[in-house]
Amino acid sequence: MKPSRDAQRLVEIMAALRTPGTGCPWDLEQDFRSIVPYTIEETYEVVDAIERGDMEDLREELGDMLLQVVYHSRMAEEEKAFDFPDVVEGVTAKMIRRHPHVFGDEEARNAGMAKGAWERIKSDEKIERAQRRVAMGLAAKDDSSSLLDDVPAAMPPMLEAVKLQQKASKVGFDWNDTRAVLSKIREELGEFEAEIDDGDKDAQEQELGDLLFVLANLARHLSIDPESAVRRTNAKFRRRFAFIEQSLAVRGETMEGSDLDTMEALWVKAKESEE
Repeated sequence: MKPSRDAQRLVEIMAALRTPGTGCPWDLEQDFRSIVPYTIEETYEVVDAIERGDMEDLREELGDMLLQVVYHSRMAEEEKAFDFPDVVEGVTAKMIRRHPHVFGDEEARNAGMAKGAWERIKSDEKIERAQRRVAMGLAAKDDSSSLLDDVPAAMPPMLEAVKLQQKASKVGFDWNDTRAVLSKIREELGEFEAEIDDGDKDAQEQELGDLLFVLANLARHLSIDPESAVRRTNAKFRRRFAFIEQSLAVRGETMEGSDLDTMEALWVKAKESEE
């Protein structure tokens, strides 16, 4: 088995790893659920490489993400559900169908993407998906039970919050003014502070969740990705904390042996040096 630029080689490698008797014991033990944490982790590692602007890491992490697709596809093939070519065919068909202004006939290309066309195409896809499930003997999914059902609950919470709010806004359930969102944040912060005084942990968690939900809404109104914003702040915290550690080390001191005032002064210094 040798490396190749052909995706089929990756499919062959995964098939070999999952072959009973001659494959990899660890890979053979895995199932869809056990692989989920790795699928999520690889997605975040791709995002991290993009945030750092590291193209070499991005190339490698995209390969790891592709491996996850092939892994899930192989397990599905073993259950005779679908295989990797089915996945490729499905997504290529979807991209062609959703871009008639690019891949359609001359009339469609000249017309461009008409208003509301994207929503109509997705609605047609739901009908087609339901018909396909029935043809396969599967229970038809009730795609019309709620407007919010299309938002996966397994998404990172802040991203899920934004997606839910985007869906609700399409039917007018939204604030028209960003300052109204700011007012709601102040309201939720007040309720959270009241629960801190009462000391009820369950109520505190609920109120904190409400506050974070409205903060996600503010980010949406400002066209800011809250996940990206927090990642930037996390990176900033890492840099400034490392500055404190290094500054103390130069003095022959440690974090544990320093007081808060000393560390705060170094934090301010780190902040000033960045600005």
